[in-house]
Amino acid sequence: MTKLKLLAGQIKIPVTTTAQERDAHLHCVIGKLDQQLSGNPQDLVILPELSTVDYSREAFNKLSVLAEQLDGPSVQAFSALAKAHKTTIVFGMPRKAENGFTISQVAVGPTGDVVGFYDKLHICQYGASMEKDYFNKGNQLFSFSVKGVKVAPIICYDIRIPELSRTLAVQHGVELLLHSGAYARDESFFSWHDFVITRALENQIYVLSLNRAGENFGNSVFCPPWIDENTPLTSFSQTEEHFVSIEVDTQVIAQARNDYTFLKDRLEDYSQLKHQGPDAGNS
Repeated sequence: MTKLKLLAGQIKIPVTTTAQERDAHLHCVIGKLDQQLSGNPQDLVILPELSTVDYSREAFNKLSVLAEQLDGPSVQAFSALAKAHKTTIVFGMPRKAENGFTISQVAVGPTGDVVGFYDKLHICQYGASMEKDYFNKGNQLFSFSVKGVKVAPIICYDIRIPELSRTLAVQHGVELLLHSGAYARDESFFSWHDFVITRALENQIYVLSLNRAGENFGNSVFCPPWIDENTPLTSFSQTEEHFVSIEVDTQVIAQARNDYTFLKDRLEDYSQLKHQGPDAGNS
């Protein structure tokens, strides 16, 4: 069994409408992470969705200058930090793709190389979100291993689509979901944690759900594979910037699956079961 040390940063992100503002913010975040990691080594570091830029129409209207490719200044800066501290860092940025822009989580490893990236599959367009006006959706999954623990990033709205988390957990053996978000306090904010808890418990995996800091954001949570009165969620600050060091233990996953046999008791295929009642198309 394996234990993994994870540093999660609920960071503040200022207004960013120019490359200079983005790079100044990037320099500030790198400095804070360097301070957090000095004398406190971590196996994995995670930052929120679009952690290099503001989440706003003003920023998204400037994607032509704010978005980056995988050899841009943000990847270079986080790669250098990952190499210096021999860790893996996963951060969010708007990525310049072939036919537009994607909301991406990029992983850089202890050697400074890009491990891979994930483009958000489900683009949100309600409440404070306006992503379909600016971004294209992704078309592939991404997972990687850190100290033998299988990890996969998903992004914000993705958590509300159960098929994605189930596929990653059951078909690809993911044990830790890195769910990065930009959850504004709109009408959907209240229900967000319920989705996180459900995905963790139904798949019996760890789920880190990491928001950005700020008066209109915050309230990140970390959910283990099972929660009860003795095993609660880990809660971050309601609005303030907050760095939290967390332990992931695969023995906890094994114990949860041994005690509560949800996954083992699943049927292989529910679509082939006979259905008594009106056809779905006629109901």
